[in-house]
Amino acid sequence: MRKIACILSFLILSLAVRAQTAEEILQRVDQIMTEGEKQGISMTVETKVPVLGKMNMKTLTLGDKMRMETRIMGVDFITWSDGDTDWSYDSKSKEVTIEAGSPSSAEESGDAEMFENITDGYDVSIKKETADAWYINCRKSKSNTNKDDPQKMELVVRKGTFHPVSLSTKLSGVTLTMKDLRFGVSETEVTFDIKQYPGAKIVDKRK
Repeated sequence: MRKIACILSFLILSLAVRAQTAEEILQRVDQIMTEGEKQGISMTVETKVPVLGKMNMKTLTLGDKMRMETRIMGVDFITWSDGDTDWSYDSKSKEVTIEAGSPSSAEESGDAEMFENITDGYDVSIKKETADAWYINCRKSKSNTNKDDPQKMELVVRKGTFHPVSLSTKLSGVTLTMKDLRFGVSETEVTFDIKQYPGAKIVDKRK
């Protein structure tokens, strides 16, 4: 009897997993992202540009603080922002530029928000599923008049945890993939510290 009960429990659990709709899955993803924001979020944004090729950018956010880092042709560029002040480091010139915070820097820190509320303005459906993940298609609804929203996106969600694995889309011919999502960012990771860049020249452009 115990063996039969175990088999029945497994079948019921399997059916429950398969019965998940795209909307239900995304509701859980939204909960995961909302909880994760409190701990801070780290992720990689992979950009593929025709002719120029692929470039990766790592972003870390914690509250109002943000850090972005990328490498272009062997040169490291790192930017920090706390909403009021922006710091930018260029490894080639070994300069740190300080500027007053701008609205654009706050917007750039919101990449993770694309994982949230995806059902708002999009028609969603499960494209396919594997033993480990759901692949969800998100197509822009006819009622969505926001010109900045991409026409379609593909979200991969890990089964069991509902942790978002990646989000891919295309904007103006540029393919963007957000991946390697991690919850848990420390203040040190998103706070500029001049001691980490001894000998760097400071260029303060604040008025």
